[in-house]
Order: sequence, then structure tokens, then C-alpha cells
Amino acid sequence: MTMLSYSLKVKTALPWTRLCYSGRRCMAHVANIAADDIPTGDDQPFKVSIAEDSYETYNLEPPPYTLETTKRQLKQLYHDMFTIRRMELAADRFYKEGKIRGFCHLSIGQEAVTVGIEHGISREDKLITAYRSHGTTLMRGATVKSILGELLGRQEGISHGRGGSIHMFRENFFGGNGIVGAHVPVGAGIAFAQQYHGNRDTVTVDIFGDGAANQGQVHEAFNMAKLWNLPIIFCCENNKYGMGTSVERSSAMTEYYKRGQYLPGLRINGMDVLAVLAAMRYGKEFVQAGNGPLLYEYQTYRFAGHSVSDPGTTYRSREEIQAERRHDPLSVLQEQLAEWGVLSKEEVKAIEKDVRSKVDREAEEANHMPVPEPRLDVLFRDIYVPGSEPLQRRGRTIDETYY
Repeated sequence: MTMLSYSLKVKTALPWTRLCYSGRRCMAHVANIAADDIPTGDDQPFKVSIAEDSYETYNLEPPPYTLETTKRQLKQLYHDMFTIRRMELAADRFYKEGKIRGFCHLSIGQEAVTVGIEHGISREDKLITAYRSHGTTLMRGATVKSILGELLGRQEGISHGRGGSIHMFRENFFGGNGIVGAHVPVGAGIAFAQQYHGNRDTVTVDIFGDGAANQGQVHEAFNMAKLWNLPIIFCCENNKYGMGTSVERSSAMTEYYKRGQYLPGLRINGMDVLAVLAAMRYGKEFVQAGNGPLLYEYQTYRFAGHSVSDPGTTYRSREEIQAERRHDPLSVLQEQLAEWGVLSKEEVKAIEKDVRSKVDREAEEANHMPVPEPRLDVLFRDIYVPGSEPLQRRGRTIDETYY
């Protein structure tokens, strides 16, 4: 496939379309893969096909339309997506019971993007994302209990009850970030630090939503990344709506993977975890080879509202939501694995039973975690590196100075 030229750039806004043909499930081809071709061992590698309509390119050769994997990895992909789904449902329940305060942004329906990205990189790679970050935090190594504990504002939460739904961190994970688009330049800075220190083995993955795509600081980050040839993959997670505003109403051009202009771009079927995984492997190799930054767009969909307080039905029809549920990434992968003989119905039930039990247990443990003690030393904890604390910290007035 030849590269697309600049002359093919669309000059008018396009309607929302999926990469799959109408009336067809968004899933990888299975016709060329029979159960007899799948090895018996869980760790024996084999190749699966990726649907030819999974990608659209811009000044970039497409990724290979095959993915080398193992039965163990395929099963783990389903396990990870189902774990995120159950954790998010537990968070939804806690919020509706009045136990979670403030914002709570769920990613139900978008699990393939989160899981596919993580399986396509390593824990040594850097990752930064926006506020819909519970699943990403889990995939970066956190526990269900630590995430739900954080949502509940408990001392043993991953940010000790101070971060809420957004501000969670792990090693090489620079958080969910609450200010729309503001973390994108930070991701460019992380990639600059990697380059400055001569680290050629890792890349930075910088995830933002379609609602941030029109911001000036995002495009400034694109420009700096290209000027300095930074090892970064910008990832636009396009779930069709920025809060309650559709992409057609907010963007004059909805082909976000072409927004980098001078950055090669790739649009990916974000409801197929295998397509996401293959694209991320390809992108990491491309960037590590010194080719500079990439701009990815994942076409996905959130089944719930913008946040739990949003019913999600005032700006889109129930019929639209039901139609999109036909592309549920869990169902898509489950059908693929059943077709290939990788995962039987009994094995699916066993995985789901185990995940439900684990998430329910950790949710209950999180619900019984203690809240932070209402003391000033607890309040100021973790603001300064231990040993660097000032002798006093000012309050609102001099009378509230804390020594």
C-alpha cells in the first residue's frame, strides 16, 4: 500500500463512520485461521489476521495485517478487559450509593484501547493520559482495591485518598490529568527527557480525547515533538463525544489522525483489541527506529455517559447506543477466540466467575479502608520530598501558619 499524499487531505468535515463495513461486526478475519492451525500449548506463538479495514493511514505505511500472539496472551486480553469492565461497574455502584464524591469518569466500552496499548508496550515505556484513567491505572500495575479505595477517598487508595477519580500514578505512569489537553505537552516533555538521557529502548505514549484535539497546546506539542524528533506516540481516543458535544459539532475536520499535518498518522478500529495491539507494536518499532513521532486515532465509543452523573441519553439516542453495543470489544474478542478454539464457553464462564469474585472481594475491602485522619500533618503529607519540608506552611492567614 502506498503512502497517502498531502493532496488527499479532506477539506470538509466528515460524518462519523466506523472502519468496518456497514452491517458487519468489527472483528478480525477468522476465515484463514482454523482451530487446527492453533497450537495446543498456551505459550506456542502463532499468527492471527487483522481485518483489512482496521486501519486508515496518513503519510504512513500500514501496520502488518497479522499479529503474532499466543493462547495465553489472547486469554489474558479477555481477562484484562473483563476486569476493567467489572471494576468500572463497581465504581458506578459506589457512586450511585453516594460513597464516591466529585467526578467519576468510566470507560465502559473503551477497554480495547486501554488493554491493547498496554500489551503493545512494556512497563518501562512512559505513559500519560487524561481523566478517564481507571483502566489505564490498573493496566500499569495498580490493584482494583487501590483504585476503588482512591475513588472512595480512603487512606490506602493509590494516592492516599487525595487524587479521586483522576489523579492516580504508578512508576512510568504520569497519571490521569484533569485539565483537558494540558497533559499533552507534559507528555512531549517526558519524551524529551527520554531522548536527552539517551534512552533509546523506550517510548512515550501520550493519550488524549477528541475533546482536547482542537486545543492550541496540543498542536504546539505536535510541533515541538516533530522539531526535536521525539520518541512519542500521540494517541487520540475518539469516543465520538466531548462531554455532550459530538465531534461533528466541535471539529471542522474529524479525521484526527491527520491533524498532525507533518506527523504520520494512523486511524485504528479501537473496538478490536487485536488491531490496537498490532498497531501499538508497529508504532513503537517505528518510533524506536528514529523516525520521529506518530499520531494515532482510536475510533471507539463509551456506552455510559461522560461521567456517572451524566445519563448519556440527552445528546444521543438510545438506538445509537444499542447499535454501538453490537461492537462491544469483549463480545468481539470472545467470538474471535471461540471461532479459533482458543477459549470455550466454559472457559469464558470460569474467567468471568474468577474476575467477578476478585473484583467483588477487593471492592468490599476498599469500602472498609480507613479514611485519612483529619490532621494537618496528614494533610500536608506527600507535598514535599521527605527531608525537604519547610519549617512552616502558611494557611489562609498568619494565624493559620502550621509549624
